[in-house]
Order: sequence, then structure tokens, then C-alpha cells
Amino acid sequence: MTAKAQPIIVIKKKGGHGGHLGGAWKVAYADFVTAMMALFIVLWLMGSSEKVKKAVAGYFNDPKGTAALLGTTMSGTGEAVTLADESMQRLKEKLEEEIKAKKELEKLSKQIEITITGEGLRIELLEDKNGTFYQSGSARLSDSGQELLALLAGELKTLPNSLLIEGHTDATKYSNDANYGNWELSADRANSARRLMQQDGVRSDQVTQVRGYADQLLRVKNDPSDPSNRRISILVKTGGNGAAPKITQGKVVGDAPSPPRAPGAAADAKDGSAPAAAAPAPSPAKPSPAIPAAAPAAKSELLGKLTAVPPGRKK
Repeated sequence: MTAKAQPIIVIKKKGGHGGHLGGAWKVAYADFVTAMMALFIVLWLMGSSEKVKKAVAGYFNDPKGTAALLGTTMSGTGEAVTLADESMQRLKEKLEEEIKAKKELEKLSKQIEITITGEGLRIELLEDKNGTFYQSGSARLSDSGQELLALLAGELKTLPNSLLIEGHTDATKYSNDANYGNWELSADRANSARRLMQQDGVRSDQVTQVRGYADQLLRVKNDPSDPSNRRISILVKTGGNGAAPKITQGKVVGDAPSPPRAPGAAADAKDGSAPAAAAPAPSPAKPSPAIPAAAPAAKSELLGKLTAVPPGRKK
């Protein structure tokens, strides 16, 4: 009797690293890296200034609003943006010092307000009841207005920041003329300030907007006739257009805007000002094609032959 055959048993072992843990170590490592990144962010915030802390807090409270107060741009200009407020503060202090240094302007310091806003540095020239910077009811600058704007232009022309100039009036009706009122006066005063500052070196592309608001944005709302509602506002906007300063030479004048004239026309005898731009010299006439020297001789010879032949006969 033969022995019964034993079954063959094959044992297969699964290979692989880590056994039953598999890739769980990767999850643990990712958690560790995330924790380290959070630690570094906390350390960076602890060493940052109060302005940066407020900006970061403002972003998480309102990502669509206060995040624009401070931070970085996509191009990585975080340092320039972070120092924007500090630069505006230094500019504000410098302008205040220069105004106080001039005896003629020191007495007007109460009528000059310089504040830092979310848009940039705002410089406001406030009128009094007698008219300080502009002649009463006119867009013509006074001597004090010309001197102050020349001082401001000397500082602002060196900046890459763009400028916005606004004109405001009080609620008192300007005149009975339906064709000229507070709207026109506020715009004309803002434009006269622009012209003077550009003549003193402010670049032509630096002033991006000139606005006339009439009495729509009163400074003293509970007293629409308050003289301080009549003002010129110059806004130095945060950031710059990147253009290099192009300082031009020009005489500071503060004439009122004159009616449009044809290019090259003589100045109005009333204000004695020169035209804004000289008329371009007429281009020389295009020379006509030269006539050959033999043309006159050939013409006279032909006339002689015609006169020699009697009418009705062939030669």
C-alpha cells in the first residue's frame, strides 16, 4: 500500500517598505513642515512694525478693503509700499518746515492744512473772508498764492508721484450770469494752480486730474457760506508712475485763465501775458519742378515759324 501524497504548500510574502505603516510618514512630515512655516510667520510678525501688523490683521478681517493699506504687489515691491506712509510723513514735515521758514508764509500757516489720507498726502489752501490765495471772485492768484504754489512745486516736481488738483467754492451764488458760476470758478482756480506749478517745474504728465467741485464737497457742512469752504486741494497720490523727473525752467506767473486764442495771436492787452505757445513757423513751400533752360528758346523759335507762314497756306 503506497503512502498518501502530501500537498505542496507555497507561502508568498508581500514586499514593500514600511510594513503596515505604508506612506503615513509623509503625512507626518507635511504636518511638521506646515508647523515650521507657521512658526516662521509668527516670528516675522513679532519683529514687524505696527503698521505691518495692522495691515495683516486688516486683511484677515476684510480681504477686499483694508488689505490695500499696506502689503506687497505681484511684482514684489513690498518694501516700497511698506515705506509709503513713512515717505509721506517725511514729506509732510519737510513742507511744514519750509512754510514756517518763510516769514511771508508763516502767518498763513493756519490756512494751510497738510494731512495724510488713504489716497496720499493732501495739501489744502483755505481761503479767509478777505481772500488769501485768490482774488475775490476771480481765478487770478494773489502774491501769497503764487509764492506758496511755487514752493510746493519746487518740492513736488522731484517726486515720481502723480498729482491731483481740486477746486472748491462755498455755497454763495457767484453771480447772476447763467454762463459762469461756481462750477466754472472752481475749475478755473484749479487750472490756474496747475499752470503755475507746471511753469515752475512740475512735469506735464505728473498732474493726472484737475477737478472743479463747486460747493458739492463742503469742508464745513453746517455752514455752507464759511470762507474755508473756498479752497484748493492738491493730492500727492501714493505710489508713482515711474517716470524720471524732468525739471523744466519757467517763470512763475499766476494770471487768470484767458479765453482761447488762435495759435500765435498777440496777448490780451488787459493782462499783458504772453501767449501760452508760439505759433509754429510755416513750413517752406514745396519747390516746383525746375523748368529746363532751353524751354524759353524753343518757345520763341516756334512762335517765329508760326508768324512766318501766311494763313491758309502750307509751307
